[in-house]
Amino acid sequence: MTPEVLRFADDGSIPNNPRLPVLLYRAALPPGDPATAEALFARHGWPPAWRNGIHPYHHYHPNAHEALAIARGEVRVQLGGAAGPTLALRAGDVVVLPAGVGHRNLGASADLLVVGAYPPGAVPEEFTGTEDQHAEALSAIDMVEDPVTDPVTGGPWPSEPPPSVGDFSA
Repeated sequence: MTPEVLRFADDGSIPNNPRLPVLLYRAALPPGDPATAEALFARHGWPPAWRNGIHPYHHYHPNAHEALAIARGEVRVQLGGAAGPTLALRAGDVVVLPAGVGHRNLGASADLLVVGAYPPGAVPEEFTGTEDQHAEALSAIDMVEDPVTDPVTGGPWPSEPPPSVGDFSA
């Protein structure tokens, strides 16, 4: 299974990740059962952490990578900050967000259910892109180790991911 690869530049508010791309796996899971996503993440070394939705405001985790599986429903997610693209995600899709990548919910179906997971030991902080957070976020992002495994495939984290299909780093 080959992911779509998206890269984002720092937009002055949302730092995004200067090295690691977003990985988007379409139809990676059968839709409808959050336990399937939780089992996949756990099997690949990313302990499932929560079931919920996605916040409707820009936010990011400067100290942790995050995997989001859409277990049920559909959602429009903006990535990378206010000028970033909007992705239509549906049940079965998984998006892997490196530390620092901004994301927000722009609208979802009433039945949306997302399963979130982080690499072992991660305790994610939530930043919202305020000016006073930016320098601290850049420092924190730089200190986050690359994941050992890909939460979807279970293989080694790609040191050389496939070419970008969306490069928003310019």
